Amino acid sequence: MTGSEAPPSFRLAYVPGVTPDKWVRIWNERLPDVPLALTQVPAAGAAGVLLDGGADAGLVRLPVDRTLLSAIPLYTETTVVLIPRDHLVTAADEVTVADLADEIVLHPLDDVLGWERLPGRPALERPATTADAVELVAAGIGALLVPLSLARLHHRKDLTYRTVTDAPASGVALSWPEDAHTDLVEDFIGIVRGRTVNSTRGRQPEPARSKDGKQTAGKQTAGKQTARKQTAGKQTGGARRGTGGSHRGATGGNGKGKGRSGGRGGKPRRP
Repeated sequence: MTGSEAPPSFRLAYVPGVTPDKWVRIWNERLPDVPLALTQVPAAGAAGVLLDGGADAGLVRLPVDRTLLSAIPLYTETTVVLIPRDHLVTAADEVTVADLADEIVLHPLDDVLGWERLPGRPALERPATTADAVELVAAGIGALLVPLSLARLHHRKDLTYRTVTDAPASGVALSWPEDAHTDLVEDFIGIVRGRTVNSTRGRQPEPARSKDGKQTAGKQTAGKQTARKQTAGKQTGGARRGTGGSHRGATGGNGKGKGRSGGRGGKPRRP
């Protein structure tokens, strides 16, 4: 490494609600010489950070533009309704969207559920953020539907939540720019997919090169395949010759059943 070369590093963006701690710990164990830098970004801005080169990969919420970004779906979250602890909805373990028809349902500008049709009654204004909407719920102004991880992220002692069985769900994925699939990205893919250190998947070996710099891996492979075919052919031919030899011994060598009956001459002695 020259003095102008920077040591390798990996930059991982992640959106609110996603907890990358486990994967970061495994990364640090496997690649201790490659620092991993974490950056939390808004869900709506995650794609822009990746495309602008602000991170090598990101833990983002689906959907993403698959013409520009690659993505590996990791899991889908349960959707819950966030309500005050003394709310009537808490009488049930889970509810449906229809059960919230008479409720004012807050719809923050950074909503990640992608509603086709909003449930309940709309509020007079949309809160700017999910955090603002949580404050309004605590003030008794309405209810809020969010992925479970966001309900936990904004936990308050005066609020609770219940599962909404038929609400849209939010999926989380590992994503990176389509044209920037680096070795370090592949290393992180292996970690989130649960590959072991000795897994045969992951990075592809560099092709062998001759002295003039040309790739020789394909030629070497072809040569080995040809050698295997030649060896197999010799073994098959030998087996056939051996079989033919046994056959001649049994039939006298001419195929007409005139086998030798004993003695060196093969003819019976006259009396």
